[in-house]
Amino acid sequence: MAIFDMKNRVIECKIVYYGPGRGGKTTNLKYIFETFKKQVTGEMVSINTRGDRTLFFDFLPLGLGKIRGCEVKLQLYTVPGQVRYKSTRKLVLKGVDGIVFVADSLLVRRKHNMLSLRDLQQNLKEQNMSIFKVPLVLQYNKRDLASNGIPLIPLQVMERDLNRQLKVPSFPASALKGTGVGRTLKESIKLTLHHLQQELKWAK
Repeated sequence: MAIFDMKNRVIECKIVYYGPGRGGKTTNLKYIFETFKKQVTGEMVSINTRGDRTLFFDFLPLGLGKIRGCEVKLQLYTVPGQVRYKSTRKLVLKGVDGIVFVADSLLVRRKHNMLSLRDLQQNLKEQNMSIFKVPLVLQYNKRDLASNGIPLIPLQVMERDLNRQLKVPSFPASALKGTGVGRTLKESIKLTLHHLQQELKWAK
């Protein structure tokens, strides 16, 4: 849930990058941090867990305008994707305003994507949130590896596996090269802020 700092006229929103372990969540955030440095306020914070980690930093998108006279500041987070870090994922999801689900395009990771999406749905449910109502964007990462002859899941299969019921925006991407990373983030910000504006209307 967005935090309103009325003293400083700032609204803080939280966008979480979710998905299976080694799928590219950290690579997404590192690319955003390096590429959009002018819009980053402060340092990237890393909380290491064995074999995986949680990253976050503050992001101040330019040209968004104001909501109720307040500037909008985003906090971008990743969650550790490995199964054993379930409690950490729940903690990071607390108070989430928007989600980017980073799916791994490698053919061998097909089942991991579906299990991770189910895990997201369950964790949201435990916080009385619906995966069908939260601002959500899907990213199909590692598409560049096809040129190396590595077997990938066809995009239409990923859509069927992950987006048949959700029907949310989805983007093919290569977080390592930066392809699709900005488009994914831009769409997530747009959906998150639209949702926030709707919530504020209902709260009147």
